[in-house]
Amino acid sequence: MVTIVAVLIAVTAILGVVAIAELVPARDRSVGRRLQELQEIASTRGIAHRRRRQANREQLEVWLQSFGERVATGRKDLFETRQRLVRAGYRSQDSVPIFYALRVVSLVVGAIVILAMLPTLQGRDMLLWVLASGAVFWMLPSGYLRRKIRLRQKEIQKALPDALDMLVICVEAGLGLNQALVRVSDEIDTMSPVLAEELQIVNLEMRAGTPREEALRNLGERTGVPDLRALATMLIQTDRFGTSIAQALRVHSDTARTKRRQRAEEAAAKTTIKLVPPLVFFIFPAIFVVVLGPAMLHLMNELGGVA
Repeated sequence: MVTIVAVLIAVTAILGVVAIAELVPARDRSVGRRLQELQEIASTRGIAHRRRRQANREQLEVWLQSFGERVATGRKDLFETRQRLVRAGYRSQDSVPIFYALRVVSLVVGAIVILAMLPTLQGRDMLLWVLASGAVFWMLPSGYLRRKIRLRQKEIQKALPDALDMLVICVEAGLGLNQALVRVSDEIDTMSPVLAEELQIVNLEMRAGTPREEALRNLGERTGVPDLRALATMLIQTDRFGTSIAQALRVHSDTARTKRRQRAEEAAAKTTIKLVPPLVFFIFPAIFVVVLGPAMLHLMNELGGVA
């Protein structure tokens, strides 16, 4: 009797498991279909939203370009501005007029801000605020551009020794300089996209028919990094005189690595000087209050009692 009951319980359990296994997938399929429909709707809405944003951005760029072309007409610093924009990573032909248009728009925004603050200003304060805000808003795009250039050059300087090590390995392994530049640009993309992009531009220029000497010289001028200019000069001289490229690259790689270590040591030495202002203005006053505060209060109480 016990055996029959156990068999019946086992059969019931098996049938229950089979029923659950049959029911759950059907529910999962319905839920999956619903989730897929929701994802399609969301993706469709997202695509439409991105398209609207792209259209609005293109219209804004067209307006800024047309306005900037009128502003930039007759200016003598167009070449310098173009070079600065290229060093900051803006290589489009429309970047120069857009930059000049943004400067004017920034000045207009500053004027609006000052007009909104006029009721709270009086006399000389109003004149000073107007002049200061006008200068700040006029120089704001230029300041952002200088900061972008400085960050890109710093990233290139940090990644250049590692890129030179890879270049030495590729050249010593038997690759030509052009193929080595292609391989290094692919490998260093994850570590420094900026340097990888610059090396890819060099490769594209050489594929388009630009002489190697000119392409390397353009690399140094385009980035404005002294280390890249020295590298371009070294490669040009090595190619011109027929000396060993691998040996020259190895020596230059050691020099670049030494320079990077010296820059790190210099930055570490400057930390003591940079810590002085926060120590003097923020930390020392708090220490004086905590240490001397109770003693001063006690002294004031004692002197008050004597008086």
